[in-house]
Amino acid sequence: MTEQADTRERILDVAQRLVQHRGYHAVSYKDVGEQLGIRNASIHYHFPSKADLGLALVRRYRERLQVTLAALDVLSSPAERLSRFVDAYRDVVRDDGRVCLCTVLAAEDPALPETLRPEVRAFLDFNERWLARVLAEGRAEGELRFDGSPEAAAAAFLATLEGAMLLARSAHDPARFDLVVRHATAALHAARFFQGASP
Repeated sequence: MTEQADTRERILDVAQRLVQHRGYHAVSYKDVGEQLGIRNASIHYHFPSKADLGLALVRRYRERLQVTLAALDVLSSPAERLSRFVDAYRDVVRDDGRVCLCTVLAAEDPALPETLRPEVRAFLDFNERWLARVLAEGRAEGELRFDGSPEAAAAAFLATLEGAMLLARSAHDPARFDLVVRHATAALHAARFFQGASP
């Protein structure tokens, strides 16, 4: 990796961590530069505008998700894929109480640059499509049970994961994530997932 490419990656690493903690609008080039010991001009060289930086962050995040999900797809059991998927979210929570980058950005959607909003939506849609496929396969193979469409179940489960991340961060307690997600995952195995759940 060239020095310029390395600087670009370091900028993205620091910016991602800051956005995951503070939110997109609460992070400035000055914040990133101070942590890296570089001037704002060096950041502008790689990312002329903050929207450019945001786009690069989301695209890199989605590429990494694609790699992660491709690795999970080699597992034959849909239930195991689901478990490993949850583990990936848990790892983010345990990494200094962070939240999924695109969950943070989605919460700021109305105020995001127009060029950034479709990229965030594309990430979330990709995530939902993959999960819906896993749920559909799990139901077909008798490993997972839920009422309604796989798409609706995937959307509900992802919302639970994202909400659990926010709850864990606000409570400064990663165990809150496990508490919420354990019930949601158990419900999938027990045919009590959201729709049609008995009291």
